[in-house]
Amino acid sequence: MNKIGASIDPVRIDGSLTLLEQDLQAYQAIGLQAVELPVHGLDAIFNGTLNPDRTRQVMALLSDFDFCYSIHSPNPVNLMDTRDPGLHKAVLLASLEFARQIHATVVVVHSGRFIPEEEFNVTPARSLTVSEQIRMLENEARRLQEIARQYPDIRIALENARPYLSQSPYTYAERLESLKEQILRIHRDNVKINLDFGHLFMTSRFYEFDPVAAVAPVKDLVVHTHVHDNFGGVVHHWEKQQTHQLPFGKGDSHMPVGFGKIPIQAILNLLLPDYDGRLIMELRSRYLPDTQTSLDNLSALVAACEAKGNR
Repeated sequence: MNKIGASIDPVRIDGSLTLLEQDLQAYQAIGLQAVELPVHGLDAIFNGTLNPDRTRQVMALLSDFDFCYSIHSPNPVNLMDTRDPGLHKAVLLASLEFARQIHATVVVVHSGRFIPEEEFNVTPARSLTVSEQIRMLENEARRLQEIARQYPDIRIALENARPYLSQSPYTYAERLESLKEQILRIHRDNVKINLDFGHLFMTSRFYEFDPVAAVAPVKDLVVHTHVHDNFGGVVHHWEKQQTHQLPFGKGDSHMPVGFGKIPIQAILNLLLPDYDGRLIMELRSRYLPDTQTSLDNLSALVAACEAKGNR
């Protein structure tokens, strides 16, 4: 049976273990089975190095709960980075070591970006040559191969990316078929895909393809999921305020399941019952009070899949 869980919002807790404990208690109260922890929201990594004191504090806090854990590595981690690739590698290694110490079995990593989001304001959109793209893809693959060998007991889940109006394609991972190609290039049993439902839907609207059909060729590579809802409206990278985007159905909303237009049932019908990973509801902190509703809606969709499979 698939474990349903939720993520801890790194901006909400912002290094506060008191807030982390409150969120874990709230998740425990509604019966969630899994939690995705943001290592960057816990102050567990300083300058590419694991913070041992904070790691022990987090481990002591987690001992009071009975969740299955996954880890989200820091969002800016980019194994295609050309300015300081060693630091990006060190941050990911620290994330994996943190996962090992708290007995998490999955670490989510944002796939490599040819142009990182942090440079969108200073780097205009441009088309890389084929040779440039291949070189960056090979660099990421080589680094992940080495990292995966060091942590064979942990699944590294590369996440499919959302598109941006003025910058796409800034990463190969906007398209699932390209993400699959990179996974095959890396060719490690513990490097697979984290399927983000919201990113998939936005990309399908932007590039005009069927999101459900796009999952079929990669479903056997999916080992982890982020399940949340939106209306598919793609925005510019500077459009971040949900208050202004929501009335127009725009942005990576990270809403509770059932609040938007993503064909979550159809995607689950395709993934289940073969998929044995977790279903992590990655909701924005503004929707924390709606976690129970999201859980109820997702549980109903999973039950419908199971009932269909038993017929």
